[in-house]
Amino acid sequence: MSKPVHIISLGAGVQSSTMALMAKHGEITPMPIGAIFADTQDEPASVYKWLDWLEKQLPFPVHRVTIGKLSERALKLRTAKTGGLYCKTDLPIYTLAPDGALGKKVGRQCTHDFKVAPLMKEGKRLAGLAPLSRCKDVRLIQWIGISLDEIVRMKTAREKWAESRWPLVELRMRRDDCLRWMKKHGYPEPPRSACVYCPFHSNTEWRRLKTEEPEEFIKAVDFEKALQSAKAQSKNFRAVPFLHRSCVPLGEIDFSTDVERGQGAWWEENFRDECEGMCGV
Repeated sequence: MSKPVHIISLGAGVQSSTMALMAKHGEITPMPIGAIFADTQDEPASVYKWLDWLEKQLPFPVHRVTIGKLSERALKLRTAKTGGLYCKTDLPIYTLAPDGALGKKVGRQCTHDFKVAPLMKEGKRLAGLAPLSRCKDVRLIQWIGISLDEIVRMKTAREKWAESRWPLVELRMRRDDCLRWMKKHGYPEPPRSACVYCPFHSNTEWRRLKTEEPEEFIKAVDFEKALQSAKAQSKNFRAVPFLHRSCVPLGEIDFSTDVERGQGAWWEENFRDECEGMCGV
């Protein structure tokens, strides 16, 4: 049996970009045969611009795969078999019930359907396996850009023919180490990779998006309004969906820091403990 092929799961953010460039420099081996970027078609413009640049730096190809635009599927109204409309929104949205109770839609499929599934399908193709093959031998080594400070996000591969590898964890590298490596080698700092409307954004990321990419922030505001409209027409969904955990409309939130508001510094809770580790980093 031939040796398994090595593929990078490329989210086009700090960690996976650093990992790909380290492979180019021979600091992570063996040289992968390619990288796969699973595109939701809803990343901010900065990510696509960065990916266009990164592709030109790498000695191996970047395969871009997609099953469509995530936001369009999230807003699509369907007719239920029992009558009435419903909106199948597989995002981890926050909700405000009619009685004022705050909640969160726990079930979500966005990561699996738009990231994991297309990535593994392409990985299977690059490994030389037929679409319906049930091979039990490892034919694909998937490099995932999780760093040491995100170790809780590590998940083993679900397929018998695939094996996950975390080179940055092997090297005991944290996100800050990645940024230092990029700077040392004369590379620019990569952007944060995530859908513009991702409910897992921290306040810091919402603020960055609003100030540095205002057009992308407006897309998120408009998406939230469209989602609320779609859910209002949905059968058996009485709560109002929001993208921010406060359940305040995104366009009305003050994302300035506590320091800027004269309230002192505080540590902001981020999305790490809830992320499945596959959206790309």
